[in-house]
Amino acid sequence: MANPAETSSPLEETIIIGGGISGLATAWFLHRSGRGVRLLEASPAVGGVIRTLDHPPYRHEQGPNSTLQKPGGADDALGRMVASLGLQSRLCEANAAAGKRFVLKGARLQPLPDSPVAFLRTPLFSWRAKLRLLMEPWVRRGREEESIAAFVRRRLGQEFLDYAVEPFVSGVWAGDPERLSVRAAAARIHALEERYGSLLRGALAMGRVAKGAGMPRGRLVSFDTGMGLLPETIAARLPPGSVTCDAEVIALRPQTGGWQLTLKGGELQWGRRVVLALPALAAARLLRDFAPGAADLLEGIAYGPIAILAIGYPRRNVEHPLDGFGFLAPRREGVALLGGLFSSTLFPGRAEAGRVLVTLFAGGRMGEAFLRTEDARLKAHLTGELAGILGISGDPERVHLTRIPRAIPQYELGHLERLAELDRILAPFPGLYTRGNWRDGISVADCIRNGERLATVIGGEKGAGRSDGGEPT
Repeated sequence: MANPAETSSPLEETIIIGGGISGLATAWFLHRSGRGVRLLEASPAVGGVIRTLDHPPYRHEQGPNSTLQKPGGADDALGRMVASLGLQSRLCEANAAAGKRFVLKGARLQPLPDSPVAFLRTPLFSWRAKLRLLMEPWVRRGREEESIAAFVRRRLGQEFLDYAVEPFVSGVWAGDPERLSVRAAAARIHALEERYGSLLRGALAMGRVAKGAGMPRGRLVSFDTGMGLLPETIAARLPPGSVTCDAEVIALRPQTGGWQLTLKGGELQWGRRVVLALPALAAARLLRDFAPGAADLLEGIAYGPIAILAIGYPRRNVEHPLDGFGFLAPRREGVALLGGLFSSTLFPGRAEAGRVLVTLFAGGRMGEAFLRTEDARLKAHLTGELAGILGISGDPERVHLTRIPRAIPQYELGHLERLAELDRILAPFPGLYTRGNWRDGISVADCIRNGERLATVIGGEKGAGRSDGGEPT
């Protein structure tokens, strides 16, 4: 078999396969540490699902609308990336109104309570449910792995699941709380039970710790021209020639001292290390020839499909003040919508003066059948539901539909064991790493943090034998 010593192709220090935010973050932090890096992206542009569309008088996202930053902390890789890219002045914090969130109940939007008094007064929950919640500190710990639904039902009751947690899980994960693992998908919540024996006691204790330590609160952020600015800037600031688009890798083979990559069209490239920064199914295809067990595990990761509908109206056509983050729609309310964001309220530049932009979401693991609806009918259905919820008259000025068939990986029951077994299978292959939102967090900030961690490991010449970039054991 050919090797780089016998050809004109160089042996790259690190090749990253995949130009989504996980791959770009890893590439950027490696570059900042002085390491050579080459990034290959199969599609015509980097960014993965992060895309911003400008259609004056509206600007809207085709993927993530924002991410959560925890400024100044050890986990603030996003802040460090923004600073190193010189984008501090372009970063936008969400409008203060974003703290107000609504839930649909009885065809009306009810604000989620944000204080004990508001909780006692809210019509979202019955008095029985409120009393049930107050009994939470006396609920025993769970002993086995649980779904989010089972965990919440046990600790907080069915109503809290139906009108708080289930719509939140659908909105964030596009998932089914009966299948998502609480340890994997809601690790911080699960940890409160493990450490304090109670979610309420744990939340109070953590609040006191954070206040005493002066820890900054998380904030919702985007960029002045949209989330697409971030991947575009990273790609532009990496060394010339280090990012190649329309470069699909169709085969990967381990070799002594490195890895051989075959690109569509037959070109061969070699790397001392390879990072698979790909969706689970795409990573599985490249692992199939030499690690079939790992491929099987990755193929078993389910994804939630999503339809995103950006809708723009003249402000005068919308009765609701849009004075918040947006709304969630519980499944019990019988609507197709998972929820919506009041995009023009959240960040500047999303709609010109006198206009408003709302971003709707539908589908998910529990709404896959609805997504089989053809485009025109789907748009009409969701637009009609929104009109009834917000009191809208007239036709929208802008309607744009984006479908993402495999949008969000599902951390379902057994997910952590799946990842542990994956790492065990890939341990004998030095220089191979995996990254992506199918492990260690699904948000943009999570992916950036994990990319920084991997770059630190590679930069320190550690962990070459583990797919998670950890130190060898």
